[in-house]
Amino acid sequence: MSKIGKQPVQIPQGVTVKVEDLTVNVSGPKGNISFQIRPEIAVMVENQTVKISRKSENKFAKALHGLTRSVISNMVKGVTDGHQKMLELVGVGYKAAKQGNDLVLNVGYSHPVVIISTNGVEFDTKDNKIIVSGIDKIAVGEMAAKIRKVRPPEPYKGKGIRYSDEIVRKKAGKAVKAVGA
Repeated sequence: MSKIGKQPVQIPQGVTVKVEDLTVNVSGPKGNISFQIRPEIAVMVENQTVKISRKSENKFAKALHGLTRSVISNMVKGVTDGHQKMLELVGVGYKAAKQGNDLVLNVGYSHPVVIISTNGVEFDTKDNKIIVSGIDKIAVGEMAAKIRKVRPPEPYKGKGIRYSDEIVRKKAGKAVKAVGA
């Protein structure tokens, strides 16, 4: 059995998990979210826990076993606490501002870059930090990656948009030749 897949997912107070055909619906105080499971996986809800098992022992089903458990666990955490990613803007004059539900980035281009919010993802800006939050961990991660892709950190000075916990490895610049040599 999968080490992760065999662990049951605890359902906290105020969260409901329903399994209908091949769809798992999780609803809680922050909203509701659904996920399509594969036919190789069986999901059962028993007294405030969700148990995931696989119907066959082939390699594909084994891979899906742990994945399905992790996705359901992330859904439960999302509807109770939510997920968030923090990004930092590093560079002179780099700014981020919220405009309605969208995010406007001024990161050294001749024009501002507008990132449109989708899938219930929300933005918040403080100083040179951007906080991407929502109930769907996958959507939050994809949106944070999309924002970082606008201006990834460069290796010489480290300017750009980076995750708050990201360490940018810097390269040494060119060696300067001595004058007259």
